[in-house]
Amino acid sequence: MIARSDTKTALLNSAESAARRFGFDGFSYADLAKDVGIRKASIHHHFPSKADLSVALMERYHRNFQRICAEIDSGCETGGAKLQGLIRQYKEGSDNGRQLCLCVAFSASRDSLSPDVIKQIGLFRGMVTEWLEKALEQGRKDGSVSGVHSPEREAVSVLSLLEGAQLLARTDEDPAVFDQAITLLTMRICG
Repeated sequence: MIARSDTKTALLNSAESAARRFGFDGFSYADLAKDVGIRKASIHHHFPSKADLSVALMERYHRNFQRICAEIDSGCETGGAKLQGLIRQYKEGSDNGRQLCLCVAFSASRDSLSPDVIKQIGLFRGMVTEWLEKALEQGRKDGSVSGVHSPEREAVSVLSLLEGAQLLARTDEDPAVFDQAITLLTMRICG
């Protein structure tokens, strides 16, 4: 028998995979129950509603992405290298155009989301935007990112570009489309 915490993790893993491939509206508790091998009613012991599950998914995704950003920070000396690290994360996260960042996948179903899930998406995007602002500012100072005029404004644009590139790659199921979409951004990274 699977332990309670293992079942919860398995449910989160299954839900994240489904949401990133099919969006918020593209999976049900019945799908998760079948995938994890438990009764549908058992899911409600862990997550009383799909909104509760989605909040837990976004919170976990946020924590994991913060860790990834910290690893990029510690492994890269320049702002440009940090930006390249984040770009690589978004490209790899698209699984060759077969899935989206959880935040993007949920955003496409905004009308189905609870206010708590929307709040978690905002917190996630705020964290990534703040991180990007610091990387762009560092890139401006160390010369590793050209043409940085307003790191605050550009951080939002870069995040939008990365999310949009994932959507384009997902539509075509082609990772080359992601690269094409971010060409102007990557051209600004020096060295």
